[in-house]
Amino acid sequence: MEHGNGSLGSLILVVTISFLVPILLYQLRLRVIPVVVAEILAGLILGKSGFNLVGSDPWLELLSLLGFIYLMFLSGVEIDFTSFTKQKTSAKKQYQPVVVACVIFVSIFLLSGVLSWGLVWAGFVNRVFLTTLIIGTISLGVVVPVLKERKMVQNDLGQTLLLITVLADFFTMILLAFYVSFLSNNMMRMLLLFLFFFLVTLIYLSVRKFASGKVFQVLSQSTIQFGTRAIFALILAIVFLSESLGVENILGAFLAGVIVSLLRPKKEFVHQLESFGYGFLIPIFFVMIGANLELKPLLTDMKLLLSIPLLLLMMFAAKVIPMMILKKWFSWREVISSGVLLSSKLSLVIAAATLALDLHIISESFHGALILVAILSCLIFPVIYNKMSPKPAERKTTISIVGMNHVSMPVAQELAKEDVYEIHIFTASSSTSATTEISNLHEQNIVRQVSQWNEQTLEQEGALEADMIVLATMDDAFNIRLARRVRAESDKRVLIRVEAPESQQELAAEGFEVFSTLYAARTVLRALIDSPGALKLLSDQDGSISEVTIRHLPMLTTLLRQLPGLENILILRIYRGESYLIPHGNTEIRLGDRLLVSGTPEQVDEFRAKVR
Repeated sequence: MEHGNGSLGSLILVVTISFLVPILLYQLRLRVIPVVVAEILAGLILGKSGFNLVGSDPWLELLSLLGFIYLMFLSGVEIDFTSFTKQKTSAKKQYQPVVVACVIFVSIFLLSGVLSWGLVWAGFVNRVFLTTLIIGTISLGVVVPVLKERKMVQNDLGQTLLLITVLADFFTMILLAFYVSFLSNNMMRMLLLFLFFFLVTLIYLSVRKFASGKVFQVLSQSTIQFGTRAIFALILAIVFLSESLGVENILGAFLAGVIVSLLRPKKEFVHQLESFGYGFLIPIFFVMIGANLELKPLLTDMKLLLSIPLLLLMMFAAKVIPMMILKKWFSWREVISSGVLLSSKLSLVIAAATLALDLHIISESFHGALILVAILSCLIFPVIYNKMSPKPAERKTTISIVGMNHVSMPVAQELAKEDVYEIHIFTASSSTSATTEISNLHEQNIVRQVSQWNEQTLEQEGALEADMIVLATMDDAFNIRLARRVRAESDKRVLIRVEAPESQQELAAEGFEVFSTLYAARTVLRALIDSPGALKLLSDQDGSISEVTIRHLPMLTTLLRQLPGLENILILRIYRGESYLIPHGNTEIRLGDRLLVSGTPEQVDEFRAKVR
């Protein structure tokens, strides 16, 4: 019973610390420190290097292992493989983000190998390939939030950095698995690794077929959280398979995440998975990393102490030197600051160090040195990047309107007056003499003439590359066909003009946003009869209703009352996915939420700028 009470006491202490760490960061205004780094530091204070309050017991070891496995799973989920297929045509001459990213990625690992040989020659390390992986890897969990915060995900440089990080994250994990099998000097183990990859491929094909079936679609929309159950069954099945074949369980968890990523789950579902992991299991893992770390051997070994700044310097050099390729298209500040950001690393370094320690490849003290290097890289490099990197130009939301007529033209004209959207109307008509409004749209380079009215021509002219696509032609069949094609290739917002009532219901059931002149006229007339005040509010030029999408939050968990710029606007409703919430001060706001707000155009624009 005493052992059980002791285990429960240590568990309660660790969970309590993981709860208090974000509060302390917020109260002390230390938001620049990543929460996971603060959790490791808290573990250092409470563990073997500090007050030694956290004991080693089976409960914590099991939950820490599950946290490690779930962290690797989420690392796989974070990889967006569609980044390699949805690249936009760059405005910069001869610049192709995918090609440039692949060249830089290969250069980073080649240079990391050279630097690792130097460390071996100097006597600091004795494993060249493992050190190469540690120097060359990049933390997807650090880079992506920084790029999103600075609104760089969609520009040329941001896409290039994202692709380099995805490549480094994916191949580091795969190469680490092959390296462990190679160290075993057992050909059978290598063959089992190939068998494992083959079986995982079969599992992916089976899961993809099941996920597209009617049974999964029906059950996933029920209240039993079937999708979450399926995810955990998938993780445990692949982890069990990996251990049965002698493969490291973290590789199984990582590939389970890759499978989920390839299935392109909804953002809301991914948020649920992250909430569970970062809310319970993963903090326990990071606190225990710090609690089990012993600093005394590091402080007494000058070679280990010297290796920490040396590794940081080499991590920086391995990223900055290959990034010089970008000098052809970007400024020195952009190039060097990008190399600084890519020098950040955390989870995969910890994974490699933990795995190497378990296999007795490295010593306990060198394991501690690697953990400290990962912590320092997350504390130093993102801060330097934010100081060095020039603020990117504000990017407007692009809208393609396919079809110029009496419905789309006035809307385009009104939107063109606002400084929020970049509008382009695509038309096959050669008539430009009808009205002054059409002439004005031509003068603003908003109208795009297409030679042939078909899907291929529209795609070549860039009509399908916008953030939002409005299909407003008079041909229902053409609108529907093009909308389904866009939906199959991306998750962009598509608005479809459809006049046939039966088609409207069918498309609405598929999740499309449908509009029609007949429906709009009927709705306006009904509003004039039932709610003239509401219609006046919608059409009032001085105080309008607008929708604002949340792209940036001041904290990971932000309440409605904590949003900036609420003084002069009114929040009417919060849309999340296919549902909506009635707003209250304590309503939790998430990235991607769409807020229906009321206020003057200037006040709405000011609020939109603070959350984009």
